Amino acid sequence: MKKRPTAKARRDPALHLWVVLARAYDAISRHARANIARFEVGATEFGVLEVLYHKGEQPVCEVQRRILVESSSTTYVVDKLVERGLVRRRVSDADRREVLLTLTPAGRRITKRIFPTHAAAMRHAVGALSPREQTQAARLLRTLGLGAVERRNAKEAAAQSRRSSN
Repeated sequence: MKKRPTAKARRDPALHLWVVLARAYDAISRHARANIARFEVGATEFGVLEVLYHKGEQPVCEVQRRILVESSSTTYVVDKLVERGLVRRRVSDADRREVLLTLTPAGRRITKRIFPTHAAAMRHAVGALSPREQTQAARLLRTLGLGAVERRNAKEAAAQSRRSSN
């Protein structure tokens, strides 16, 4: 059963946008999770594999930033992938404090097998929009996301400044 936006959300475009974004994300995520679950890989695990597949060896912190999960969750997921023989950890030669991740040959094989079906599932999931509309939506959402980060950073900087001056 579809829920209609509340009267307040209909009157407030920002609240309505938030609801629509959340529902769209949930709907598209369901496609992704259903597709990759067939390969006995979770969404976060696949995120790690996908980053390493496309970007090559990466510091753990960069993988975490790209897949948008908390540090403790990233560590847990990476531990599982290392245990399964799909990812390898190594200490950086340049900075011993930095841990780098790379795909093992088995990790590369499974990601190479999963990614084409994942890409097809994502194309299908967003197929209600034409390619032109998809490009427009991506541009608008990027602008929205970058603007939200900028506004959050400015708000935090102002709060920090107020705390410092007190």
